Amino acid sequence: MAKKRSKRSRIRGRRSCGEGVRNNYRGKGSRGGKGMAGTGKRAGQKRTWVIKYAPDYFGKHGFSSLKKKYLQGINLDEIQAKLEGFLKEGIAKKTENGIELELKGYKILSRGNLKDRIIIIADSFSKKAREKITKAGGKAQTNK
Repeated sequence: MAKKRSKRSRIRGRRSCGEGVRNNYRGKGSRGGKGMAGTGKRAGQKRTWVIKYAPDYFGKHGFSSLKKKYLQGINLDEIQAKLEGFLKEGIAKKTENGIELELKGYKILSRGNLKDRIIIIADSFSKKAREKITKAGGKAQTNK
């Protein structure tokens, strides 16, 4: 045999041309949608094209979102009530100027009053809370 005929030419003229009887290879229906349809996370239709020609198509790109730092709120009356516990735990310590209390990750709010002279070191204070702390003879210092 000098030259073997191609498979395509041997199939021509037959009903399905080697593509199955239902002819799913013909027409727009076999395309899998317009444009980039079918290229999602569970892609099937155009996955090989996407991997070859658009390798950065999947995944996250661009700016990362800034995660906000949320502070826990604590009122002055809660601080006054828990002061002995803070001293036992070592969060607060007695000094010459008064009781020094360090509360990281907290915003000090103004409900209630202080009886003792407390130097509070926290991330944030409300205006009224600052006034009440200084009125009681203490200090309000930010933790930055």
